[in-house]
Amino acid sequence: MKFVHNILSRNFRNSLLEVSSKIIVLPNASYIRSAIELSEVGKLETPKLQGKYETGQLIFHRVFGYRGVVLFPWLARVYDRDVPSKKEGSDDGKFTSVSKEVKGRMHTFYQVLIDQRDCPYIRAQTEAVTFLGNHESSRSLYAIPGLDYVAHEDILPYSTNEKAALQHELFDKFLVYHQDRDPPFIAQETLRAWQKKNHPWLELSDVHKETTENIRVTVIPFYMGCRESQTTAVYWWRYCIRLENLGDMSVQLRERHWRIFSLSGTLETVRGRGVVGQEPVLSKTLPAFQYSSHVSLQAPSGHMWGTFRMEREDGYAFDCRIPPFSLESKSEEPPTPNADS
Repeated sequence: MKFVHNILSRNFRNSLLEVSSKIIVLPNASYIRSAIELSEVGKLETPKLQGKYETGQLIFHRVFGYRGVVLFPWLARVYDRDVPSKKEGSDDGKFTSVSKEVKGRMHTFYQVLIDQRDCPYIRAQTEAVTFLGNHESSRSLYAIPGLDYVAHEDILPYSTNEKAALQHELFDKFLVYHQDRDPPFIAQETLRAWQKKNHPWLELSDVHKETTENIRVTVIPFYMGCRESQTTAVYWWRYCIRLENLGDMSVQLRERHWRIFSLSGTLETVRGRGVVGQEPVLSKTLPAFQYSSHVSLQAPSGHMWGTFRMEREDGYAFDCRIPPFSLESKSEEPPTPNADS
């Protein structure tokens, strides 16, 4: 997949190439050689600068290099602490460094199915979209493999004549091929019903970004629901974190340091080595890493913030800021109709 990513990023040709590894055993040889095979999977299209991608659009992820298909869009508010803002009370029109209060800007993201053939090559968790069990007393978490959230600018659209363009167990259940349509894969009723049923825990609403020493951290929190017992109510969130190295020198994540504040008045500190059991290296060729985790509070809201301890290849160590983000619960009951309407 690295070869495909390099080919695309340099715009060498207007086609997508699939990389597969094949083991060749040579007769009378004392070693096994791995050969790389390239096969064309489609043609690149011009990325959209205006407008949205439609359901069924085949895509290639600009950063992680996997193939996927757009299911539906989300409109999220992005809080980017790197964007300069006008100083309050200033009339001269000059822009300063980021103010304490960051204003959100609306931006389009997409729910995407990932081709399972590419999952072994992705530096991101492919089971990152999780949800709570249906039973009110259950604290079990369930995952839907091969789902991701992709920003509009990270999409490289492509087309193919293949009817089975993607390998994912939900592809044929959600989409059907129509030769005369563009894109030729259109939503089935099962996709619309699935989106409506699971909207509360799928919905993407806020995105937070901040860069320290050329390491950009993006955080997307999701409210998952509440589980009540006879004595307590526990509120659950998942959060997706992406780290991307925007510089030239390799950097390794060594430690994490979290501060978690609950509306109940508690402040918890969490420290540990790496993230999800790894200490990923962000290099020039593999600049990004993405993972998801969970947090629960005995209060309907709270805040999280923290730092990642990073170590550069020249030995320089620094704390990379994790942008603060809110943990907000949502009503799980349908809205009551207005009696006056």
